Amino acid sequence: MIANLMMYARPELEAAHNNFWQLIRKNLALHGKKSPETLSQSAEEFEVWRHPNLVLSQTCGMPYRKFLHQQVTLVGTPDYGLDHCAPGYYRSALVVRQNETRTSLENFSESTFAYNQKISQSGYAAPYWHFKPHGFWFKNTLHTNQHLASAKAVAEGHADIASLDAVTWRLIQRFEGFSEQLRVLEWTAPTPGLPYIAALSADKAATASAVSTSIAELKPQDRSDLGIANLVQIPAEEYLAVANPEE
Repeated sequence: MIANLMMYARPELEAAHNNFWQLIRKNLALHGKKSPETLSQSAEEFEVWRHPNLVLSQTCGMPYRKFLHQQVTLVGTPDYGLDHCAPGYYRSALVVRQNETRTSLENFSESTFAYNQKISQSGYAAPYWHFKPHGFWFKNTLHTNQHLASAKAVAEGHADIASLDAVTWRLIQRFEGFSEQLRVLEWTAPTPGLPYIAALSADKAATASAVSTSIAELKPQDRSDLGIANLVQIPAEEYLAVANPEE
């Protein structure tokens, strides 16, 4: 068995994630379901997502629709209570440096765009479709592996613009001093947020119930730290309807 909650993992949130997991374990046990004692937070993501005994993990919308939707159980989507987003949806902040004078997206056509992964909905697909109507996609890109590194690349002048999912941006603003050097130029259109998944053989109803109950049972500080309001059910079709980048 394996489980992790790595998508928004940070050292400052380690205790909250562990407390959340212990609640989930307790509630899974009430349904007669076994689970690992601890989260495998450092395991390789696809190894976890494709594990035949995956109890619970969180993935991104793009890997889910491109690679995983026929291999896993869609448990539900955490709602982070984001502004201007339907429950369970999120959007991306297109961040630039505070002293950036350009205000039109067209003026960034020759700029360097920092992105975490090409299979990231928030870091790559969402900005791709946001910029395409303006007649371009970036020739100059910087692959950083993670949103935090993309944000730092912009702040330090290694890139001019990056796309960060709204939850990550909220955490960066809270925990990273360099965030004061950044500002949001524009927001992308909302899409379904990062879903919880389990093995294809998992009991969806029991797992969703355990997660939902655990969210309700979170201590106020843990709830505030994780930012999770509740669990919602977004149909798989809504994830699959989101377009993939053409390049």
